[in-house]
Amino acid sequence: MTIARDIMHAGAHCIGEHDSLLEAAQRMRDLDVGALPICGDDDRLLGIVTDRDIVLKCVAEGCDAASTTAGELAMGKPVTVEATADVSEALRAMEDNRIRRLPVVESSRLVGMISEADLARHLPERDVGEFVEAICAAG
Repeated sequence: MTIARDIMHAGAHCIGEHDSLLEAAQRMRDLDVGALPICGDDDRLLGIVTDRDIVLKCVAEGCDAASTTAGELAMGKPVTVEATADVSEALRAMEDNRIRRLPVVESSRLVGMISEADLARHLPERDVGEFVEAICAAG
């Protein structure tokens, strides 16, 4: 049985809830990623901020990315999967919630991320095709 831990990228870099969106954008640039998990002062996952979030929810609205915090964009409870969950559960969570990145947690602490690329590397082509179709249907 393949579990989430087997296919995830370990060591995901968090942006702190009090860090600015400017810092988040710079870290994304430096890490060459399109999203960062938002972690609270207690290292618990609060959400995910994407480059698209920064553009649409801050820049396009005329907000100052240097003074707007990542925590201000962390809305609702993030969708996660336990590190020991079967990979099919991770795939289902991503499809059902139409998300491209899934945080992997252990005892509510972030231990990694699963992305579309991780799925493509580790799952049968048919499963990846169905995932892409489900995500693209989201618009």
